[in-house]
Amino acid sequence: MIITGLVLAGVAALVHVYIFFLESIAWTSDRAIAIFGLPSREAAEAQKDLAFNQGFYNLFLAVLVALGIVLFTAGATAVGATLVFAGAGSMIAASLVLLLSSPDKASSALKQGVVPALGVLALAVGLAL
Repeated sequence: MIITGLVLAGVAALVHVYIFFLESIAWTSDRAIAIFGLPSREAAEAQKDLAFNQGFYNLFLAVLVALGIVLFTAGATAVGATLVFAGAGSMIAASLVLLLSSPDKASSALKQGVVPALGVLALAVGLAL
């Protein structure tokens, strides 16, 4: 279960790196505009600074999880697990905020939060056994 939890947390980190890319690098691209449901390129331009900042938030969560995985596999079990739980837990919390504040974005919230939730659950069960 521990390996499953770490793999799922790693997948969640990769998803958040992709979100970083979309928000901080490709925000005004046709793909990002479609994914985030923006009404126009002009709207994307108007929100570019906010999206840039939000993208880095997602990147930092991914780095936190990745560092946790590396430390866990290197033998620093407590520190590594703590970082994975903190990073993935923040991903889960952010997805819940999105879901509760914008129910029309439930699909995005689930994409953002289900995998880290499964990772946290699997890691917790694996550590408890």
